[in-house]
Amino acid sequence: MEPDSAVYKTLLESTKAIPWKIDWSTMQFAYIGPQIEQLLGWTPESWKTADDWAMRIHAEDREAVVNFCISQSKAGADHEADYRALTRDGEHIWIRDVVHVVRNPDGSPNALIGFMFDITERKKTEARLAELQKELEALSYRDGLTNVANRRMFDSALEVEWANAVNTRAPLSLIMLDIDYFKQYNDHYGHIRGDECLKQVAQLLSQSATRSRDFFARYGGEEFVLILPECDEKAALQVAQRCRALINEAAIPHAKSQISEHVTISLGVATIVPSPMDQRIAFLEQADRRLYRAKQLGRDCIAVDE
Repeated sequence: MEPDSAVYKTLLESTKAIPWKIDWSTMQFAYIGPQIEQLLGWTPESWKTADDWAMRIHAEDREAVVNFCISQSKAGADHEADYRALTRDGEHIWIRDVVHVVRNPDGSPNALIGFMFDITERKKTEARLAELQKELEALSYRDGLTNVANRRMFDSALEVEWANAVNTRAPLSLIMLDIDYFKQYNDHYGHIRGDECLKQVAQLLSQSATRSRDFFARYGGEEFVLILPECDEKAALQVAQRCRALINEAAIPHAKSQISEHVTISLGVATIVPSPMDQRIAFLEQADRRLYRAKQLGRDCIAVDE
């Protein structure tokens, strides 16, 4: 710092930003603000060379940050870098280093001057926001009432499993089902009890998807759906039978059902070994038509054809 810069020196040293200067030819600190000691615990006198700076960068950040700063400085490019700086007591603080390259007349680096900013709180906030975003993304794929996957997630899962089945020429099965006479259930017991019924049915049916890639979702209203990858017609029918049995065994009272004293479900089952010429939407419609067929057959049953 030049002698006639006392006013600027006072201004610099009264800010939270920490000013510094390194001479390029010697890689020695010509100056670092006294604020560095309050922030990191290291005295200004201990910052002698660029090696001191490098060794006070967190080991996981060090190589990438040092290489980046050296390459940018050699190119004469101003730059900034975020990294974790080690404190004297072994903790770390997030730093943003903003660097200006002072160049010689021939364009080569003469010195580096910059400011270190404590961005720890900003990084904490960013981490909290990132975590919140993950939670929101998870919630956007989760049905708010039953806590099983929702229609949006079902669409994504079916797209993935359809593509996989086309590539591997493996069977893919789909079970669509809904609660019989659910409108009458709601009308009789009220919507609060209706919501509880949906939650209980969803919990029971989610137990029927036993393999890791089996996928269960609420399709909408009182309708649910199961994707069964690498599952042929016979195996899919067995899963459907298990679904129906789970609901029947639960014996949820349904005074207004026209076919039982308890809640029942109707199911439509479809299986395909899809080719590139087949359409995913047509497969979904086939399962839906079979669900409708089960209702035509009297409900509380499984339809495997139309």
